Amino acid sequence: MITAAKNLSPFDVNMAYDAGWTACTPYTHVALEEVTGLIQDAIFSRGPRGVARTGVFLGGRDIHLAMDMLAAARAAMVPPFEVSVFADPSGAFTTAAAMVAGAEGWLRRGFQTGLAGLRVLVFGGTGPVGSAAAILCARAGAQTQIVSLLDLPRAQEAARHCNEHCGVALSAAYVGTDEEILALMEDADLVFNAAAAGVQVLRAHQVGRSPRLKVACDVNAVPPAGIEGIGVMDNGAPLPGAAGGALGLGALAVGNIKYRVQQGLLRQMHEAGSPQYLGLDAAFEIARRHVE
Repeated sequence: MITAAKNLSPFDVNMAYDAGWTACTPYTHVALEEVTGLIQDAIFSRGPRGVARTGVFLGGRDIHLAMDMLAAARAAMVPPFEVSVFADPSGAFTTAAAMVAGAEGWLRRGFQTGLAGLRVLVFGGTGPVGSAAAILCARAGAQTQIVSLLDLPRAQEAARHCNEHCGVALSAAYVGTDEEILALMEDADLVFNAAAAGVQVLRAHQVGRSPRLKVACDVNAVPPAGIEGIGVMDNGAPLPGAAGGALGLGALAVGNIKYRVQQGLLRQMHEAGSPQYLGLDAAFEIARRHVE
């Protein structure tokens, strides 16, 4: 398990053990240029048959660094010396996949539409989960905006990194007043909250004044709710006071999908008959299957 951070996430370690891996060995403070050496030390220590007993998990906090590490790990393989690699920094890929797939499911069930062409706002989009969710929405054809409650440059920088790294076209916004939030919500079809725990980004009257809103997803499980009116257990529950009959998706409903996605990908690493390279797209693919 490789990470650029000081420590591995205990969540990821437990998930790996529960998925059937028998030992989890940490490599911390790893720089991108060190990935090749670590991978090749691992693959050449066992024969072509024995190498299948090894898998690599990439953690950390930076989603773009994790994507680069996944690419570097794949390039370091020397078939038949090849192992599976799974990137999920801070759980961002599997959490974002669960958020977007869950919301997409309710769009289809409740409004007979998909993500393509919709206007999507991602509050807290400057963090790893929000940025990953914004990338997925943009790839699915949505007009997606990263929204910051702190400052515009922070949102612009996050959007720029995603656009340059992933070939998407995210835009950025800053909202500091009630009037600015109401103006932004006027055209929103789908809203995600991935802001810090305990921060309320939308109040009930702001949700209620959004005529086009179809689905709102909040991954904040710490009171107060990140989007007022969404309960942590809500899974397609009507949002109180929503003008267009919008539905809410809460943190524990998202977490249930995320758990199954991460478990599924960890199992896929050692059950598949060939090396697997698993990242954001793989997480979204399996998340979609869990909400069908």
